[in-house]
Amino acid sequence: MKTTGGSEEAKRRAGERAAELVKDGTVVGLGTGSTAAHAIRALGQRVEAGLDIRGVPTSYQSADLAREVGIPLTTLDDALPDLAIDGADQIVGFDLIKGGGAAHAREKLVDSAAERFVVVADPSKEVEEFDGPVPLEVLPSARRPVAEALEGLGGTPELRAAERKDGPVVTDNGNLVFDCEFGRIAEPADLADDLASIPGALEHGLFVGLADTILVGTHDRVEERRR
Repeated sequence: MKTTGGSEEAKRRAGERAAELVKDGTVVGLGTGSTAAHAIRALGQRVEAGLDIRGVPTSYQSADLAREVGIPLTTLDDALPDLAIDGADQIVGFDLIKGGGAAHAREKLVDSAAERFVVVADPSKEVEEFDGPVPLEVLPSARRPVAEALEGLGGTPELRAAERKDGPVVTDNGNLVFDCEFGRIAEPADLADDLASIPGALEHGLFVGLADTILVGTHDRVEERRR
């Protein structure tokens, strides 16, 4: 369930602005997705020019790109991020839905551990009220009971299918992903609490109260909001 919309130019502007916030000696959380990838590439250019940083990747994808552009990597065991840069599928205020790339469990771990969490996006990601599906990473053995629990909350879960292989999407952690439709979500914090209480659901894609800065790229500028 990769999200679409927004121009590459708008995404690039947001990603490059976020990269400008990184100072020498910083540990940076490296998000997953097309907009975060622009930030990683911009950071790679700064590393080549002499910037001293270490990156904590949120997926195999972000780790591979970071290595490609020369960013040294570390782990949460060795260093907590000073700043994390990550994208979003939908944004309402400073709350997010994430998980279009099935990396939201590691993203939430890294983003929440960071001293400052910067969200990069294009205008298509900003909405008045959440209405997209909420991804949940689920233990394979818990597929049926989690689906029944989601239905009990009024949701319609759908197992995410892989696009270029037979069968379901398998996360970097070896788990499955449900995309669960709830219609319009008026109280995301309440739903987040309900989803977090489901046994077998490893992590959900509602990021409530985590973002500190929102950078939205447009065709000619970057709009910035700080909490």
